[in-house]
Amino acid sequence: MLCLFKSAKRIVVLGLSIISLIVINQAFAEVAIIVHPSNSSSFDKATIKKIFLGKSKSFSNGRAAILLSATPKDPITEEFNKKVIGKSSNQVNAYWSKMIFTGKGTPPQEMASTSEIIAAISANPDAIGYMDASAATSAVKVVATF
Repeated sequence: MLCLFKSAKRIVVLGLSIISLIVINQAFAEVAIIVHPSNSSSFDKATIKKIFLGKSKSFSNGRAAILLSATPKDPITEEFNKKVIGKSSNQVNAYWSKMIFTGKGTPPQEMASTSEIIAAISANPDAIGYMDASAATSAVKVVATF
């Protein structure tokens, strides 16, 4: 009986270890900032943050930026907010609520899937968005990863 208990305990510990590794792997997804392949603007973290907070409305090439984002339920949104914006998703939502209420800005357009983000950016030279870096294709240009 004791041997059976030890075996069951080992299986449970192994299962929990595997689940922990999966969760940790998802929590540390690399965020790719993507633009149309023809966009020759320069990008650094500060510039990207200003664009996505609506503090800068255009790229360094002078063209107006069209912001696209994943849905709030997509785990990459939380990663983007933490790694690039430096705020939690709740803080970012509160920021945009204030900007909308005061008429000072419009939040990024939410796209339902990564494939929609890629399609929209590949069709519009003025679009910028973010996605899980592992899903990037040659239809878009990755300008930064975080």
